Amino acid sequence: MPMDERLSFSGVLLRAAFALVLVLLTFNPSGYSYVHMVMKDFPHVTPVEAVCGIVLLIAWIVFLGATLKSIGLVGMVLGFALFAALIWMIVSWGWVTLADRNALTWIGLIVLALILAVGMSWSHLYRRWTGQATVDEVDEGK
Repeated sequence: MPMDERLSFSGVLLRAAFALVLVLLTFNPSGYSYVHMVMKDFPHVTPVEAVCGIVLLIAWIVFLGATLKSIGLVGMVLGFALFAALIWMIVSWGWVTLADRNALTWIGLIVLALILAVGMSWSHLYRRWTGQATVDEVDEGK
């Protein structure tokens, strides 16, 4: 396999970092996000806000498209179910309370970023683990 087709641990971490940046730039509870920037003077939108919004939309389409192609809707639902059960376990252990909405929001945003990162990395990981490549089917003239 050519070197440029391999996915290293740092490649997975880089995808996770990009996914986290995308999620947190879009919204986070700190008050410094695209949603907060636009909501401040809504419905008035500046050209900078429009450009930032379009760039974020493009990034979301790329990440969600890759995630849906690689793990599918069922994979995303299973990922969210797994993380929901983990959060439930953490809450049951008393590490976080359901009343702490800020902490739960941060956890939810991190979970979303992790699922996007898995989606961006899945084809590489699947090929490494199974030896089978995943490809898009192309229907030529049928």
